[in-house]
Amino acid sequence: MIARLFPLILPLIGLGAGVGAGFALRPDPPIQAAADAAETAEETAAEATDALAEPAAPDSETPPEYARMNNQFVVPVLEGGRVVSMVILSLSIEIPPGGAEDVYAREPKLRDSFLQVLFDHANAGGFRGSFTDGSNMILLRRALLESARTVLGATARDVLITDIVRQDS
Repeated sequence: MIARLFPLILPLIGLGAGVGAGFALRPDPPIQAAADAAETAEETAAEATDALAEPAAPDSETPPEYARMNNQFVVPVLEGGRVVSMVILSLSIEIPPGGAEDVYAREPKLRDSFLQVLFDHANAGGFRGSFTDGSNMILLRRALLESARTVLGATARDVLITDIVRQDS
């Protein structure tokens, strides 16, 4: 009899544990959050008063923004007309603040330009052997940046390779 009830009792125990964990890990109630916000506002006001006494250092440059390319780039590596490995890359472009819309508006042209550079790099042997060697990566980044600047102009400050993987077959 117990063996027949066990499949029904086990999900109930799991459900109870999930509900208990939900109650234990729920965020603070809004009243406490409002009180914490008020305390933080008072501390910020006190720090602002202290900051008025000392001259602030001028902000030399606003931090850049990064536009991540929506999809990864897949590049086949050929030897003797056969695909011997695949290289998968994720790229981001360093741009001035507010320039992401321009990058995403020109993304198809940018992807085409990047793919051409990546295929040329693969055909020149850039993804064979120790493909993450510093000199190889510098050449690839430089070529990708030149390609980005032909599409985006001076908006493109740098091209970052955020992920790179080679899968040999």
